[in-house]
Amino acid sequence: MTNRKVLICGAGIAGPCLAYWLLRYGFEPVLIERAPAPRTGGYIIDFWGLGFEVAEKMGLLPALQREGYRIDEVRMVDAHGRRIGGFNARAFQSVVGDRYLSILRSDLARLIFNALGGQVRTLFNDTVTQIEQTPYGVNVSFSTAPPERFDLLIGAGGLHSPVRRIAFGASEWFEHYLGYYVASFSVAGYPHRDTNAYVTYTLPGLQVSRYSLRDDRTVFMLAFASDAHLPLGPHARGAQKDILYKTYRAAGWECYGILRALERCEDLYFAPVSQIRMPSWQHGRVALIGDACFCPSLLAGQGSALAMAAAYILAGELAKAGGNHRAAFHAYERLLQPLMAKKQQAAQQFAGAFVPRTDLGILVRNSVTRMMTFPLVARLFMGRLLSDPLALPSYS
Repeated sequence: MTNRKVLICGAGIAGPCLAYWLLRYGFEPVLIERAPAPRTGGYIIDFWGLGFEVAEKMGLLPALQREGYRIDEVRMVDAHGRRIGGFNARAFQSVVGDRYLSILRSDLARLIFNALGGQVRTLFNDTVTQIEQTPYGVNVSFSTAPPERFDLLIGAGGLHSPVRRIAFGASEWFEHYLGYYVASFSVAGYPHRDTNAYVTYTLPGLQVSRYSLRDDRTVFMLAFASDAHLPLGPHARGAQKDILYKTYRAAGWECYGILRALERCEDLYFAPVSQIRMPSWQHGRVALIGDACFCPSLLAGQGSALAMAAAYILAGELAKAGGNHRAAFHAYERLLQPLMAKKQQAAQQFAGAFVPRTDLGILVRNSVTRMMTFPLVARLFMGRLLSDPLALPSYS
């Protein structure tokens, strides 16, 4: 087998999942992650479809079902906490069956990373700074570790992938902002709890949701429309909290208490709702995976599951081609690009209903969600987002 030594930049969802399958097929994967340790916090995700199948192949379903959550109800409320919209989760089950759960994104990432069993060399608190491709490999420089040669380099660094920036070009060439920012954090001891209910309050252009976790913890998601470029990254946490204070301080409902909880949170996630659209996910011996190349955005509700499916397929095609990266990369694109284009289109069309910008839009959204109790209506409005018209290939 050729091209056995593979550097994977990013240890979130896609990177460790790819490392798992490459290791299984006899490759030598190496992970590098800019964070000092596996990330914690983040928002709660719905998990189904192709990613669910990959998790099953990895033997992760018992752990996922143990650490995941069952959301029985999505509830829209007014400023007094009265139910004004929403639906029972059976509407989702009518489309995807019982192969569906919700889980914190960081918990899913941890379970995948732990599945490596310590067999994959991982460099934390480091990142790729320079890439030099040759006919025989990729010479990679790092911010901390000494330079090293690899056969292949895979960028799995998410929306702001350093590998994509170095090997393919500036982020603004590929990032398509959808008009919203999202923040998420969790705290212990929040007084309002509604077990198994995802509770959402919306005003024109802004929304806040909460979900009760185990151990008296609550996770919050705040989404708001913005035409400005806002500060990103861990160094800007103070500025990000100030933005959230100014946006939500007069919003009503439980927002005052939520902002008080924000003061003591240690795991704030803050990011734009964007898509990455690229004509090609490969360049020589370098390829991209997950949000680094086909980010469907938070609106698709399936980014983590799709990243796992992509990792499974990329590793499988490399094994099938005996390490021939040209054949494997082309097959990987041919299988996945049509599906990702459809997911991105469906998410973009859903953007207006995500956080409506007018009172009329909120009224219409709430009315539609009440009708989604009926399976036929749920299929009509959510079918494109929930269905995966692709069968996972079998790789021996």
